[in-house]
Amino acid sequence: MIALFRGVSPSAHTQQRLLEILPGALTWFVLLVPVVTAFAIRLNDPSNLWILGAGAIALDLYWLGRTLFTVHCVRKSLATLQATEKIDWWARCQEIETDLPAGRPRPSQIVHCALIPTYTERYELLRATVAALAAQSYPVRQRVCAIITRATDEGGIENVARLREEFGDQFLSFLHIKDPLLPGIVVGKSAAMAYGGPVLKQHCDELGLDPKLTMVTDLDSDFRLHPQYFAYIAAQYCTVDEAVTSIWQPVPLFLNNLWRVPAAVRVMATAATQWQMFLHQNAHRLVMFSSYTMTLHLLDDVGYWDSDVIPEDSRFFWKSFFRYGDKLHVRPAFLPVHGDAPKARDYGSTHMSQYNQIKRWAWGATDIPYVSMRILNHPEITAKLRARRYSLLVINHLTWAALPLLLFFGGALPAFIDLDYSLSTAATIIGWTTFGILTITLLNTLALIQVDRRLSPKPADWHWWRRRWADLQLFLYPIVGLALSVIPALEAQTRLMFGAYLEYKVTEKE
Repeated sequence: MIALFRGVSPSAHTQQRLLEILPGALTWFVLLVPVVTAFAIRLNDPSNLWILGAGAIALDLYWLGRTLFTVHCVRKSLATLQATEKIDWWARCQEIETDLPAGRPRPSQIVHCALIPTYTERYELLRATVAALAAQSYPVRQRVCAIITRATDEGGIENVARLREEFGDQFLSFLHIKDPLLPGIVVGKSAAMAYGGPVLKQHCDELGLDPKLTMVTDLDSDFRLHPQYFAYIAAQYCTVDEAVTSIWQPVPLFLNNLWRVPAAVRVMATAATQWQMFLHQNAHRLVMFSSYTMTLHLLDDVGYWDSDVIPEDSRFFWKSFFRYGDKLHVRPAFLPVHGDAPKARDYGSTHMSQYNQIKRWAWGATDIPYVSMRILNHPEITAKLRARRYSLLVINHLTWAALPLLLFFGGALPAFIDLDYSLSTAATIIGWTTFGILTITLLNTLALIQVDRRLSPKPADWHWWRRRWADLQLFLYPIVGLALSVIPALEAQTRLMFGAYLEYKVTEKE
C-alpha cells in the first residue's frame, strides 16, 4: 500500500499476494457484514432488525429459484445422457465416414490417447481403468494408452508392466512415462501431467500421428470411460465447427464404490455428479473437471499443464482461454465416466479424505489471482466474454463458501443479536417465512432422489427399507454439505489469504 501511495508499482510478488488475499477477504467480508450491520442496528434502533430478516427472505427466495432451475437442468441432462447411451456411436462413425464434406476429418483418422497419472493406487483399481480403455468400441490401431508413474514408485512401475503384458496388444501403443519429479514443481497430478504431456507428444510424433487428428484424454486413474466414449468423441469432432479448439467434458459419476462408502461421502458424491449435470446444460459456465478430452494440437499449442499448481483442470482451462479466447469451446459430452468416491482405511479417515478432496477442489480459488493478473492483457478476447467468465469465477468461489452459511444463519441472526426482538411479531413472521421457503427448497430433493435412482441403482440384495433409507439420506445434504463442502472451501480461501499454501494429498480410494 505504501508503494501505491508513493506512485511506485508494486512488485509482481506483491501483486500476487494482494490478489491471493482477495478471495478469502471477499468471502469473510460478505459473512461479517450482516453481523456488523445487526449490531449497528441494535445499538441505534433494535426495532429495525426486521430489515435483516427481510434480506434473509430475499436470499431464501433466490436460493429456491436457483434450486428449481438446477433440478430442471439435472433432469434434462439425465434424459440426454440416457438417450446418448442408447446410440451405437461406432456405427454412427461408420455412417458419417463417407457423408462428411471434403476437408472434414474422418473417424477412421482419429486416434485416441488416454494419459493416466497414478501414484499409490492399487493394481486392481488401475487395471479396471485400463480394461475400460481396452473395451472401447473403437479400433485397436486407433487408441493409445499412456500411464505416468513416479520414477521411484517401484510398485507403480510393476503395475504398469503387468498391465502392458495383459493389455498391450489392445492398443496401437502402450506407453509408460516415468516422472523424475523435477525441482521446483508442486508434487501432484498437474505436475505429473506437465511432465507426461510433452513425452506423449514426442511419442505420437514418432508414431507419425497428426496432432490435429489425435485426441488426448486426461484420465484419472480410477475413472472408467463409457465403452462408446472414444467413438462418441470421434463423431463429435468430425461434425462440429472449430473442433481443434474444443475440449469435451464427460459427466463424472462416482458410482464404482458408491454403496460401500459412508452416507455423508455418498451424499457428497451424488451432489458432485448432479452439479456437473447442471453445468452440462449451461455450457457457458462449463469448466473442465478431473477428466476431459482435447486435441494433441491444442494441448501442445497451449503449453500443456502447469507444474506448480494443484487444480490442474481449471488452470488448464484458463491457459486455453487466454490462448484461444472466443474460439475455445468447452463442450458437454453426454456420456458418463465412472469414478470412485473417497474410501480410506477406516470410517474417520474416509471422511477426512473426502474433506481434503473438497478442499483441494476449492483450492481452485488460486485461479482468481492468476486470471486477475492476465485478464486485461488480452484485448483480442471480447470484453463481454472476459467479464462473464471472470465474474463467474469469482461468484462461484464466493457463493461456495459464503452463501450456505448465510442461508443457515441469516434468518436467525437478528434474534440471536437481540432477545426482545426475538419475541416480537416481526421476528416470528420472518422466522416462519424463512423456514417455509427453505423447507420447500429442500423438498426438491425428492426430484433429485429420482435422478439418483436412475443413475445409480441400489444393490439387488438390499432390502426395500434399506433402499428407502439410502434415498432419504440425500436430505442430509444441508448438514453434510456444510461440514464437507462449505467448511473446506472456507478453509482453502482463508489459507490462501494468509499464504498458508496447500500441499497436494492423494485422495485415498479403495
